[in-house]
Amino acid sequence: MTHSPEPTSSREASHLDRGAWTRTLLNKVPEVTILFWVVKILSTTVGETAADYLNENVGLGLSATTAIMALLLAIVLIVQFTVRRYIPAIYWLAVVLISVVGTLFSDNLVDNLGVSLWTTTAIFGAGLVVSFVAWYRSERTLSIHTIVTRRREAFYWLAILFTFALGTSAGDLVAEKLAVGYFPSALIFGGVIAAITAIYYGFKADAVLAFWAAYIVTRPFGASMGDFLTAPTKDGGLGLGTNGTSALFIAIIVACVLWFTVKARHEDRVLAPAPV
Repeated sequence: MTHSPEPTSSREASHLDRGAWTRTLLNKVPEVTILFWVVKILSTTVGETAADYLNENVGLGLSATTAIMALLLAIVLIVQFTVRRYIPAIYWLAVVLISVVGTLFSDNLVDNLGVSLWTTTAIFGAGLVVSFVAWYRSERTLSIHTIVTRRREAFYWLAILFTFALGTSAGDLVAEKLAVGYFPSALIFGGVIAAITAIYYGFKADAVLAFWAAYIVTRPFGASMGDFLTAPTKDGGLGLGTNGTSALFIAIIVACVLWFTVKARHEDRVLAPAPV
């Protein structure tokens, strides 16, 4: 979503190449491309289907499932914070797990504690706003292109957790509470994503604002699609079940992550500065 001016000399080009290589080593999040959004949406859908699978099919229950997945997420995030650069396998594993945990947080509040979807949507929405405000007041930016310190990375993952929890509650609110249905809800949220894309490219909207708006809305879109694919036909779904749907989407995510890994290694070789 950003554009850099062309270098005007071979010396400047060499300098920019070394600078780009240094930023790649430091920045902890991937480049935003079409494939990024594909994997992100698949991750959100897996978060919905995997949470349902562990809770219902495996029979762990909401509380046990939440505890186990939260522990796994904590371990992966510790590894993510420890490494000094973006590593596709670690990053996307954290995204998938945070998608599952965000879903479970919402489901626990609604199903175990009886909190309404209106309330959970408002709570997670407020939490996201507070995290953005705190992030901006601290760093003066919400850009994902400069996640180069642990504090910025902490704000980044906190915001992502709130987007997943908010998306789960908002998706369930529209599809179930308002009785819109899973597939119509997916169409609504998909339309919002298309509108954000059109505004960004057509009216040159702010890249950071467009990114976070799209990131937030892709969660309820993915959640609605997940429910539509797995829910019984009597409930308005396709009845495909959580087993096959989760396995298929995870396989696609793994294939994409392998591609990201190969691409990152190739870019390292191309952009690495020549020895002095």
